Amino acid sequence: MTGYYSKKLAGDRLRACYELAPPRVKAYLEAEIAFVLERTSPSLVAAELGCGYGRILKRLTGRVRVAFGIDTSLESLQYARTFVGGSQQARLLLMDATEMGVADGTFDLTVCIQNGICAFSVDPDRLFAEALRVTRPGRTVLFSTYSPRFWDDRLEWFELQAAAGLIGEIDRHATGNGVIVCKDGFRATTIDVAGFQSLAAHHGVLPRLVEVDGSSLFCEVLAP
Repeated sequence: MTGYYSKKLAGDRLRACYELAPPRVKAYLEAEIAFVLERTSPSLVAAELGCGYGRILKRLTGRVRVAFGIDTSLESLQYARTFVGGSQQARLLLMDATEMGVADGTFDLTVCIQNGICAFSVDPDRLFAEALRVTRPGRTVLFSTYSPRFWDDRLEWFELQAAAGLIGEIDRHATGNGVIVCKDGFRATTIDVAGFQSLAAHHGVLPRLVEVDGSSLFCEVLAP
């Protein structure tokens, strides 16, 4: 699935996925953003890993001193420039979140939500390590994935995306147990509590794991 979000599901097509979300999914998306915004303050420098077309970045802007949006899709970043607006508080960077070209401890708040840890199709350990590296010691790193309790609503949303031609037709035989598979190669997995605990332990940090809205599992850690 390498490049899926950089090519097929980028810019206005990515935005369309969110616009057709049913009410329960929209509540989930808002609950995630609310959880993040509770951890902001006007003095912080924040980064969103996998910012896409700027859906979350736009909400961060104005709540922090500077908000960096990092993504591998040039098309999505170009779209985000317009979507987020001309605020000097928003900066867009074309970068791989597992190998960011910024100094250690650049950010006060590093955010990778909406299942980015799985959706990026990168090594979760590398992503986790890099997020810790670019965050100031003692400051917050946030990851999220889908809660198992959200499966039916999540599957319905992906079915709507497939029906709209935004992602491939869902492979019913391969889909289940938290994994959504499409016939065009798209594959959406999740990470569980044990997975987050293992990642945190490997990097010597203590995770705070909390389910939000019955739809998201958040992993919150402080950079060492």
